[in-house]
Amino acid sequence: MARSVWPVLSIGVAVLSLSGCGWLDRAQRPAWRAQAENYCLQQGLVKPSAYIQPIDEISGPGICGLTHPFKVYALNDGRLPLDKPLVLDCPMIPTLEAWINDSVEPAAEARFGAGLAELEVFGSYSCRSVDDMPGQKLSEHAFANAVDVSGFKLTDGREISIVRDWKRKDSDESAFLHEAHAGACGDFTTILGPGADVFHYNHFHLDLAMHGSTDTGPRRICRPTPSPDLMPPKRKPDGLPPAPDLDEPLDVARARLHAPPPRFAANANDDGSGLDLAVPPPVDLHAQRSYAPVLPAEDEIDATPTSSIGPRKGK
Repeated sequence: MARSVWPVLSIGVAVLSLSGCGWLDRAQRPAWRAQAENYCLQQGLVKPSAYIQPIDEISGPGICGLTHPFKVYALNDGRLPLDKPLVLDCPMIPTLEAWINDSVEPAAEARFGAGLAELEVFGSYSCRSVDDMPGQKLSEHAFANAVDVSGFKLTDGREISIVRDWKRKDSDESAFLHEAHAGACGDFTTILGPGADVFHYNHFHLDLAMHGSTDTGPRRICRPTPSPDLMPPKRKPDGLPPAPDLDEPLDVARARLHAPPPRFAANANDDGSGLDLAVPPPVDLHAQRSYAPVLPAEDEIDATPTSSIGPRKGK
């Protein structure tokens, strides 16, 4: 019996010795990311098919990447093609489909009597900071936990473009886009569209970042604020005290990491060494400058994508 303990002890000693060499100083992805991926897979929320194909793990550079990426060519069992394939994490796929089925399709049918024929997108996975600006925290695109949507093609041949139609006053196209944007505020946790800032004048940025919780569910960032009559109904409070305000997620691009003392716990993340390897090192958060929302003038709108595939990149 004693002999079987030695391999476990040797692993623990090796881990502790590596910590002195700076191994534990390295940035790690927060544990919630892998937990969200694993939960999605365990619940069978995504089923591989000809349209949604598992690909190899993306590891790095740095903490960019994800464990179980999918290459997505179409949604809803192939009924809604994408104009280009996307690399997405597991939770983004059913959330995108829920938004399409519950908000976008009904709005298109009501406004135009037509369904969706294609979803137009700028990009998804890209290892970079928010808005590709130096010193900002890593974007959710760095974890394939985000997508930039630029427009919609309908079954009647109509094409609705965010950069062209969002500000067309008193038009069905503009009303449809505002309804689609508001509907996303009930599904995603970050929703940015034209008017949120200068970077999002031509697309919707949709992601599932963790901003903390409130007594009515996840805390969401939805900009610009939709008209109240378009917003999804709010959940009833759970009866608990309101959650305190939280800082942004810990994926900070210019973080300085400290080597914490090992955490000893008997839990599902315990590999037998007694170390809770799922707990990332603490990160020093840096204050982020806030920028006032700015939009280009009507005659200055540039249709160049501001996402991961263009020279200027969105959130």
